[in-house]
Amino acid sequence: MNGEKAILALADGTFFRGYSLGAVGESIGEIVFNTSMMGYQEILTDPSYKGQMVVMTYPLIGNYGTNEKDHESRNPFLEGFIVKEYSPFPSNWRSQTCLDDFLKSRGIVGIQGIDTRELTRRIRDYGSQQGIISTLDFTVSSLIKKLKSSSGLDGVDLVKSVTCNKPYEWKISEPSTTITKKYKVVVYDCGVKYNILRKLSAAGCSVLVVPAQTPASSVLEMHPDGVLLSNGPGDPSAVSYMVENIKGLLGKKPVFGICLGHQLLAIALGLKTYKLKFGHHGGNQPVMDLFTKKVEITAQNHNFAVSSPQEGTIHKSAYGNVEVTHINLNDKSVEGLKCHALPVFSVQYHPEASPGPHDASYLFERFTELMKSRS
Repeated sequence: MNGEKAILALADGTFFRGYSLGAVGESIGEIVFNTSMMGYQEILTDPSYKGQMVVMTYPLIGNYGTNEKDHESRNPFLEGFIVKEYSPFPSNWRSQTCLDDFLKSRGIVGIQGIDTRELTRRIRDYGSQQGIISTLDFTVSSLIKKLKSSSGLDGVDLVKSVTCNKPYEWKISEPSTTITKKYKVVVYDCGVKYNILRKLSAAGCSVLVVPAQTPASSVLEMHPDGVLLSNGPGDPSAVSYMVENIKGLLGKKPVFGICLGHQLLAIALGLKTYKLKFGHHGGNQPVMDLFTKKVEITAQNHNFAVSSPQEGTIHKSAYGNVEVTHINLNDKSVEGLKCHALPVFSVQYHPEASPGPHDASYLFERFTELMKSRS
């Protein structure tokens, strides 16, 4: 450990004293825990963590360093990083810099050397809450006062903080392959992970990424074969402009929603969303396909979920029946939807993984088959 002190305080008054990891400073965010055993760099660069501080439940983090090729976005957007033990001596042939230097270079404040098991149990038992990490102020009462003046994630549009500034074409395909591009896909960037774009490219799609504020009319003028609604951070009910964009696309183009995109599509179809107690964050969430009865182990990262339809698995919307296709076997939350009358479907989990299992990667082929059937 570097010897520089740090402190983590929670809104309920709980606090942990440890050592600084990453940048010097002070940061506030909603604390969530991630159960993945590896993939910390992909987690750090997932834009869906905007507004949050991540606790890694695996005790040793940093042992394989970081490298430029494993980034999942242009920058890390999370508010802080919390680990039990940081490894300052990475050993991996791909490593370019250690985790501590990576965090410092990006201005991410972190803490190490605390009991992450106790912290995780508190979040699990009492729910996610605001926290503050500081390497400057070690007075608990002062930190709690700062927390009380901060706002949470409910009702806050965080998409505008992570979306791209202008459209761009994704030009990086799978290594050492030549793939014929049969379909043109427009991706709404609500905080898209790069591996979604890689998977689309590998499935034979040319990919154009557009800002979340792009009107549906502008997207239709691009003449795509399909539209993907990406993952992203925060409360879906606060991103009303995306809901209107989706409504402008329904019935006109095949639509595939992932994570936040799934929630926004659900709202556009007349369903509601709610906040989970502590969210789903990690690479080991079991999900059942209600049609095949097969179980997939999935990667997930979300604090909000879609409410179950009042009539079992069917919701009667203005666009026709919307059916639940997948459920989470841990808490029975909605994990997938499809609309009978429209070429649209969505999943709450991350079929692109990175990090996580690849059980659900077939969904990108399902999307291309949907576009093929409508061409």
